[in-house]
Amino acid sequence: MKSVFKILAIAIVLVAVSCKKDTAPNYQFMPNMYESEGYETYGEAAFRNGVEAQLPVEGTVARGYIPFDIDNTTEGYELAKATLKSPLDSTQVDLDKGKELYDIYCAICHGGKGNGQGNLVKREKILGIPSYDDVGRAITEGSIYHTIYYGKNSMGSYANQLNPEERWQVVSYVLKLKADLEK
Repeated sequence: MKSVFKILAIAIVLVAVSCKKDTAPNYQFMPNMYESEGYETYGEAAFRNGVEAQLPVEGTVARGYIPFDIDNTTEGYELAKATLKSPLDSTQVDLDKGKELYDIYCAICHGGKGNGQGNLVKREKILGIPSYDDVGRAITEGSIYHTIYYGKNSMGSYANQLNPEERWQVVSYVLKLKADLEK
């Protein structure tokens, strides 16, 4: 009798194992997530006006974006030069990070020492890059930040490459280079 139960138990296990298929699961949990309906892009009118690509609401500011309220004009440059100050205090200024960013974005033209003798100037690809200690060149935190943000003369804007904190780190490093050149 015991052997009949053993044979019957083995037969049930073999049948259960042989019916199992690893390539196709027997049970689908939430089938609508596996087999969703396909929609054609811009195929159906989702909004009343029929336009799916909606503009953001007026006055919307993207998350993490800090608007810069000084205009890209000569008057804006002078305003920034006179009034704009770094929001970083002395504990937040990281000259090593500023040097790293300066070497990546600025040194190719302005030179590693800020003397206007970068590789592009030495190869005569760009001319007229002034040194930070030139007579009559009274640069300030605000003027450097404004120039990084909007660009000036043949220098383009670096607003897309550097976030606001990184820009201020570069500003701090440029002021350090200026002080070193004036010694």
